[in-house]
Amino acid sequence: MKLNVVPARTGLTWVRQGVRTFLRQPLAMGGLFFMFMGTVSVLSAVPLIGAALALVLVPAATLGLMAASREAEAGRFPMPLTLVAAFREGPQRTKAMLALGGGYAGVILLLMLLAALLASGAGDAAAPALNDGEVTPEAVRAALSGGEVWWMLLLYLPVLAAFWHAPALVHWHQVSPVKSLFFSLLACWANKGAMLVFMAGWVAVFAAVGLLLSLLAGLLGSAAAMQVVLYPMVLLMAAMFHTSIWFTFRDSFLDGDATTPPATGDSA
Repeated sequence: MKLNVVPARTGLTWVRQGVRTFLRQPLAMGGLFFMFMGTVSVLSAVPLIGAALALVLVPAATLGLMAASREAEAGRFPMPLTLVAAFREGPQRTKAMLALGGGYAGVILLLMLLAALLASGAGDAAAPALNDGEVTPEAVRAALSGGEVWWMLLLYLPVLAAFWHAPALVHWHQVSPVKSLFFSLLACWANKGAMLVFMAGWVAVFAAVGLLLSLLAGLLGSAAAMQVVLYPMVLLMAAMFHTSIWFTFRDSFLDGDATTPPATGDSA
């Protein structure tokens, strides 16, 4: 396994590949993502330990969606069992993936605590706006005005980079959980230009879809119809985003026996 450095423009290629691959198998990729979200929702409802259990499964689910993307890219229909691919390669890899998930859950819970402390109560004013369970533009603006949200985002960035490629490295390259975090962070830093373009590209896609839905709601003159369509559309877009994660990993690392890098970049 070797690190592969790609040009910044590759970030847009990853976005296009994710969209194209999702559209090849929209029912499979969308269905797998809905299964993942449903499992997380059910686990999160379990008192005391539910949220932590859901976080433990995030790396394994990410790997499952990456495996499904690889299947869809190859023209195959990803089966539901693909979502649990991380637990189908023997006890050693299962233990490593659970260790990675436990680390992820611990770090996220710690970051939530740190963000709350750093915000010094600034996020408390946003809570009442969201307590009624209704997501409105006013509630979103109130939530974003809280310092806790921004502290959490800032603290989460290096964690996101460390865990971005880690599940795939553990599963497909048998890298230990600790080393996988280091190699993932290194790969994201080496390809920071492409990763920034990738994230900006997806922000633009989400913004364009949101604008289109707003225009459609304005033409129909029905805010209720907008609410009905919005949540499923957001989930489909999230599934499309997760489909593209596989391509960021595929182009960031080369197998040890590879003699030439892919056309998207130069070997490091």
